[in-house]
Amino acid sequence: MNYLAHLHVADHTDTSFSGNFLGDFVKGDPDKQFPAEIVQGIRLHRYVDSFTDKHPQVLSAKLLFPKVLRRYAPIALDMFWDHCLALHWNKFHHLSLADFCQLSEQKIILETQSEQVHLPERFTRINTWVWQDKWLESYQGMDNIEYALKRMATRSERMAPLAETGKILSENYTHLSDLFFELYAHVLRVSEAFVLEYEKGD
Repeated sequence: MNYLAHLHVADHTDTSFSGNFLGDFVKGDPDKQFPAEIVQGIRLHRYVDSFTDKHPQVLSAKLLFPKVLRRYAPIALDMFWDHCLALHWNKFHHLSLADFCQLSEQKIILETQSEQVHLPERFTRINTWVWQDKWLESYQGMDNIEYALKRMATRSERMAPLAETGKILSENYTHLSDLFFELYAHVLRVSEAFVLEYEKGD
């Protein structure tokens, strides 16, 4: 799952927006770096990523990619799942996507303005760009997903093959879209269960 899904999971489970968003940017033990509510969100983000990566439907989806591109499939699929969520947003939330993005930005500001919170520099940059350039709303267009993948592919020579993954997503669009609805319903259920168990342990 990518940025939009993690923020939606945060809202769905009533956990920290900033924690769920920070998950990709924090290394090591978050308990030593952040307040408890943000730590819970980071741990939920990590759980969702681990659950998704091992999910049978995701493992089967990776096989749609030729061997030379398979190592890049998780990145492409994460972007595609966010595309499906953005495109069908009204099935998952009562707010419009634009209003939800505004809410998310405000929640992250409120949760991270404390002196106790020292944000990674890369997160600060990405967080600014996401809202300034309306990344999450742009995910509704499949052409924007392909563009984003090509942009990511320019970061290094090692990432260059990522540019070819958008074509695979488009070629298997209907099948992958069907997988999304089953997969994401499962993600939301296990996220709820994770939070219940996590709070029992506090």
